[in-house]
Amino acid sequence: MKKPHIMCVFGTRPDAVKMCPLVLELKRRPELRTTVTLTAQHREMLDAVTALFGVKADYDLNIMKPAQTLQSITADILAGMTKVFREDRPDLVLVHGDTSTCFVAALAAFYEKIPVGHVEAGLRSFDRYSPFPEEMNRCLVGRLAELHFAPTVQNRANLAAEGITEGIYVTGNTVIDAFAYTVREGYTFADEKLRAIDFDAPDRRFITLTAHRRENQGEGIAAICRAVRRIVDAHPDVTVIYPVHLSPAVRNTVFPLLEGHERIVLCDPVGLGDMHNLMAKSTLVLTDSGGLQEEAPSLGVPVLVLRTETERPEAVEAGTVKIIGVDEDVIVAETECLLTDAAAYEAMAHAVNPYGDGHASERIADAIIAWAEGR
Repeated sequence: MKKPHIMCVFGTRPDAVKMCPLVLELKRRPELRTTVTLTAQHREMLDAVTALFGVKADYDLNIMKPAQTLQSITADILAGMTKVFREDRPDLVLVHGDTSTCFVAALAAFYEKIPVGHVEAGLRSFDRYSPFPEEMNRCLVGRLAELHFAPTVQNRANLAAEGITEGIYVTGNTVIDAFAYTVREGYTFADEKLRAIDFDAPDRRFITLTAHRRENQGEGIAAICRAVRRIVDAHPDVTVIYPVHLSPAVRNTVFPLLEGHERIVLCDPVGLGDMHNLMAKSTLVLTDSGGLQEEAPSLGVPVLVLRTETERPEAVEAGTVKIIGVDEDVIVAETECLLTDAAAYEAMAHAVNPYGDGHASERIADAIIAWAEGR
């Protein structure tokens, strides 16, 4: 009998972090034929992650180009994926999350009448423009997909509220699976600036900062930077490490405000291994990223979210994550609380991570095999 052909499609660094553990698990299943298609919506950061996991592409659209827009990304992926699907027709297409790659690859599969499985299904902020365009992307994929791999019970409930009740599997989040490949004792950082930091120095504390979202660009990121400078000035034992997004809209705000401070380390975006091990060595994380809200809690690191909403409310309810927005004074106050109040810090650091036990990929693979047998 012909093995069911499962094609995993992804194109950005965050997608790759969460899909590579699943790809490796699927390839361990002799019942399946598994292939990988990269859109390369992002190029260098994507390649670094796939290299770390040893995942090789069977097809690579390589669409990234200077000054690309949502419109050009959409058109290029739609044309490229249609060609791939017609050349090597899979039985199931797996897409991840909420990127343009996720949505457009699912749309292309739908046009070819190929079933779609959505990994990390059911996340909702309930604001179609925040995050943009991610919220609408994941809502639309929810309508296109036949299989929905929801990280949490709340994600399943979100789908049910939209009338999606079939083909849902609560699996945990595959990002937790990734730590088995990345975090280790005696890790040597690849980034030169991180390698120069003595993370084992006594009486030193480290804060990991990321801020890049479109809705924060401009005054939002400026307020974050001013707050960070105040925090570091008030705490001589604290160093902030900020891998700064390559977007000029981010860097043109960040560097004038933070460059030159001896305890604020500005570096280029770092690889997955560096980021995971950096968080593992940090006291807390300040971020407007979605993925870090899931990753840091599994390391016992509190997260303060520099946004006004989150599509990951489970972490807020569990107490591992707190939404604080981008008001400068609020950022300072909330960070000060964790730096000075041991009880408040311990309550967040030891809260139960709601995103699973590191076996999400196994559950997804089991569900796909059962689905294929049922067909």
